[in-house]
Amino acid sequence: MITLHHLNASRSLRILWLLEEIGEPYTLIRYQRDPATRLAPASLKNIHPLGKSPVIELDGQVLVESGAIVEYLIRRFAPQLEPAFNSPDYLQYLQWIHFAESSAMVPVLLKLFTQFEINAGTQLKFLDGYTQTEFDKVLGYLDSVLANRTFIVGDTLSGADFMLAFVAITVVEQMKSGAQYPHLQAYLQRLAELDSWKRALKLESELD
Repeated sequence: MITLHHLNASRSLRILWLLEEIGEPYTLIRYQRDPATRLAPASLKNIHPLGKSPVIELDGQVLVESGAIVEYLIRRFAPQLEPAFNSPDYLQYLQWIHFAESSAMVPVLLKLFTQFEINAGTQLKFLDGYTQTEFDKVLGYLDSVLANRTFIVGDTLSGADFMLAFVAITVVEQMKSGAQYPHLQAYLQRLAELDSWKRALKLESELD
């Protein structure tokens, strides 16, 4: 049995959605962010020393890092969500599944944190300038790629979509930048039509 240690408003939504799509039985243990600091509760450190989420337990082992969890669960339980190694789509799949936590995540989070600073009345101007440049470059690239695709790798849902969904939610919903990136916004709307996505968001909403 899979156990997911799920923190609200975190990358763990990727795993929650994936588990709903896969259909394997799992146990969901919920954790709530501190409303003042937005940090995870200390109790998560009882599961893994980093005290972060997502964390899964399976076969007596603990696995962290959303990318590693996505790849492992797909390889073991849902190989249909990964193109065959000799498929023309495999290289694109590999690129996009890692894009979400490498090229995309740094500027997205920096931009988000900069907005927090501005809202609080403080602003690091150099950081804001650097962040905006990288944000525009990376998100513009992603938006242009999605212009002619249903999902990020062609017309089939894959592990790369589970990784990118958190980026899309952050940019479109939390940062309210959907109008700037209409293809990313449309992509998120397509994901929102999936039954597994709806179930995952319902579970997530119970924590907020």
